[in-house]
Amino acid sequence: MTDRPVTDRIELSQPDDWHLHLRDGAMLAAVAPASARHFGRALVMPNLVPPVVTTRDAVAYRRRIMAALPQGTSFTPLMTLYLTEATNADDVAAAHAEGVATAIKLYPAGATTNSQSGVRDMEKVYPVLERMAAIGMPLCVHGEVTHPEVDIFDREAVFIASVLEPLRRRLPELKIVLEHVTTRDGIDYVRSADRNLAATLTVHHLFINRNAMFAGGLRPHYYCLPVAKREVHRLALRAAAVSGEGRFFLGTDSAPHADAAKEAACGCAGIFTAPNALACLARAFDEEGALDRLEAFASLNGAAWYGLAPNERKVRLVRRPAPVAYPGRIETDDGPVTVFDPMLPLHWEVER
Repeated sequence: MTDRPVTDRIELSQPDDWHLHLRDGAMLAAVAPASARHFGRALVMPNLVPPVVTTRDAVAYRRRIMAALPQGTSFTPLMTLYLTEATNADDVAAAHAEGVATAIKLYPAGATTNSQSGVRDMEKVYPVLERMAAIGMPLCVHGEVTHPEVDIFDREAVFIASVLEPLRRRLPELKIVLEHVTTRDGIDYVRSADRNLAATLTVHHLFINRNAMFAGGLRPHYYCLPVAKREVHRLALRAAAVSGEGRFFLGTDSAPHADAAKEAACGCAGIFTAPNALACLARAFDEEGALDRLEAFASLNGAAWYGLAPNERKVRLVRRPAPVAYPGRIETDDGPVTVFDPMLPLHWEVER
């Protein structure tokens, strides 16, 4: 932590969320306003059932998202396509040319929620990846292997060595985002690249290590994929987030599930951070003496990576003397959804 002047108010270009789950149907209608309230744009994940695979799928999903937003909202969903072994390279190129899809998402099959349609054999998707490299379309990667013999806490490091590094050597022109990095290994690997590699960092991984899942009992609302790791990794993520380096930017991976699906014998992975994401970030950056770098992480770096201008609208974050009472859950037609609890008081809020 560094000695910097204390401030109780900061102004930022409106942040963007470069990794967001909005779900569909009743859940979409309930959670979309929480992201639209604070973020100008969001890269929306395609792992629905069935997944968003084609240009037509993306157009239809975007229409449903827009219909779920409060009237007058200026929020812009940026769509992704779900990479499968049957994905058509021509359709991908058309989605990119028409401005329908911003990126393609690679899920290793079985890696996380609704990833059953993901990739099992990388060789089968290289024709699509080669086309993406040629047209400058980014690939967003869920960076974990799913081999049962690999310890769940080692999945990211093994993926980097066995999948990502060979991919980058074969297609050095392909722009890749290693999403929701959770390890010091991932941070170091991204820093080692001379170009065409960036990483998103979530809000929750800046606050919790793997102990959170077991504090006083099994805590399902701190279970996510990739899982939180040791404290040394959390500290590496924090250092990267507050560094100001352009290759690291915000992707909340806010992932709502109804409480009944989380609090089950086989509970779902995902943490819902959209309602208090900016307040959590302000606390984290304040703790690190780096409030002057919050705008780069939340508002500037991601936009620059994707070739977009920062949002013109400004937002102000204000530190309140007393903790701000953020909702512990939101109600949906699918049941209540618990909001991320950073286990610390939050004094920051977006000024209305």
